[in-house]
Amino acid sequence: MDEKILIIEDDEKILRLLQRALNYEGYNVFLATEGRAGLSLTQDQKPALIILDWMLPDMDGLEVCAKLNKMTTAPILMLTAKDQVEDKIIGFDSGADDYIVKPFDMEELFAHIRALLRRTAGDRVETLQMADLILDSKTHQAYRGDRAIRLTAKEYDLLDLFLRHPGQVMTREMIFDRVWDYDFGGESNVLDVYIRYLRQKLEENGEPRLIYTLRGVGYVMREPD
Repeated sequence: MDEKILIIEDDEKILRLLQRALNYEGYNVFLATEGRAGLSLTQDQKPALIILDWMLPDMDGLEVCAKLNKMTTAPILMLTAKDQVEDKIIGFDSGADDYIVKPFDMEELFAHIRALLRRTAGDRVETLQMADLILDSKTHQAYRGDRAIRLTAKEYDLLDLFLRHPGQVMTREMIFDRVWDYDFGGESNVLDVYIRYLRQKLEENGEPRLIYTLRGVGYVMREPD
């Protein structure tokens, strides 16, 4: 296995617990107890995945998350005691790809890690296109005409799903299953938030809409009206 995982967590007990468990599973683990140290390790070690605590002594975890998204495409798993839907949305807004609440079950954490690593492993070298929108799955770079569009890891997964199923109605359940890998239950407003973000980026210069809402059903990507 030997994928690199960076843990940014100031609780020594949790840090050592995670280190032992992940090492046992075959991951190559790096540790940071402060946000700045975590940013430095990200630059030096280029981890495949980052586990990030919300509350850190030197920097807010949300600020660290935003900075990480400018440095790496590695998925970020936010670890926190905050369990309200509003908190989760704030975490996703800052660029987190997944979210797990303390106290957590280790097997559940492993499942989240495997799901995130599956989506980033072995990128397919191909280009997907709809109208003037192009997505390069090797570089994870999107273009609308000549305009480059920066995507978070979750936005990329969502756009990749739509482009692989042009004209197909994607129900909310299908999207949750394929992009998040588990059921959000009643927290479906997370999907609405991400669709809004994606539309804003794709239509930033007034370009025609490509992702349409089918009220009560889901979404579809098709050629502009």
